[in-house]
Amino acid sequence: MLRLLPPEAAHKATIRALAWGMGPMDRIADDPVLATSVWGLNFRNPVGLSAGFDKGAEVPDAMMAAGFGFAEAGTVTPLPQPGNPKPRMFRLPADNAAINRLGFNGNGLSPFVWKISRRKPGLGPFGANVGKNKVTEDGAADYEIGIEAVAPYADYLVTNISSPNTPGLRAMQGREILADLVDRVLKARARAVPEESERPPLIVKIAPDLDDAERADIAAVIMDSDVDGLTVANTTVKRPDDMTDPQTHQDGGLSGAPLFPFALEIVRDMYRRTEGKLPIIGCGGVASGADAYAMIRAGASLVQLYTALVFHGPALIPRIKRDLTQLLKNDGFVCVSDAVGADHG
Repeated sequence: MLRLLPPEAAHKATIRALAWGMGPMDRIADDPVLATSVWGLNFRNPVGLSAGFDKGAEVPDAMMAAGFGFAEAGTVTPLPQPGNPKPRMFRLPADNAAINRLGFNGNGLSPFVWKISRRKPGLGPFGANVGKNKVTEDGAADYEIGIEAVAPYADYLVTNISSPNTPGLRAMQGREILADLVDRVLKARARAVPEESERPPLIVKIAPDLDDAERADIAAVIMDSDVDGLTVANTTVKRPDDMTDPQTHQDGGLSGAPLFPFALEIVRDMYRRTEGKLPIIGCGGVASGADAYAMIRAGASLVQLYTALVFHGPALIPRIKRDLTQLLKNDGFVCVSDAVGADHG
């Protein structure tokens, strides 16, 4: 029934149904082999919901009840903004993909913080993903505001500097700009949570469309800072030649199956560049247990997905966990962390 609605209307209906308690429940306990610990946080499984699905932090617990090991809300900007003109979300069923050019639409920090401050912890780690408003010239200032506001209420924090739908945002991945941003958001986190041992880990989310020099710069900045991890990667502006859906020409960020090879390659590359010392969340096109396992072996400590739910529904979550469990056991791993980076020897 949801697929009969336009994409954005279907998404709003889904969020509303979940908020009303109409979401699925995964009542089967996760196999112990899936349990993992990253940044001192305990995950009952490494499969998480990526940002973009729950921009307003309305249903993170409902999604964890559906089987995800963790959930990330956002991207949230300091001020409300409408985003780009509609239509701005497109399904590409022929390619198991989607394109969006939403542009960080949302109601701003105030209602977001109100919701997350009233959450009852227990289902799994919760992440808050922050961004900048379109009209803000000093982008780092918006990230400072966002991080300072959400840090007391989130288990981990994400600075999203890689969406292709906000003009100039990806320029913040440049070496000097990124170094300044990292310094400022780390100080914002310290102001929000003075006790160092209680500060949530800070993660930077990067794009899959980076060239070799840009990847080297990001790795150098991150390794020289107190940033705790990377999310690899956001949507891509590339359009692989083998895509056939009529909507392929739409502007915006591409997600889903065609993104997976790019995301997997950059996970592997950034794991190598950071010498396996920095936890990575692998994100982009994950749609099966085999995809999740490939991300983990390439260097991801955790994985995230969103677009695959559009085409496979919530039954996908337990299926991924079941298949991932079998793949780990087949190769003799006793826990997820043992398989992280296995392809690197």
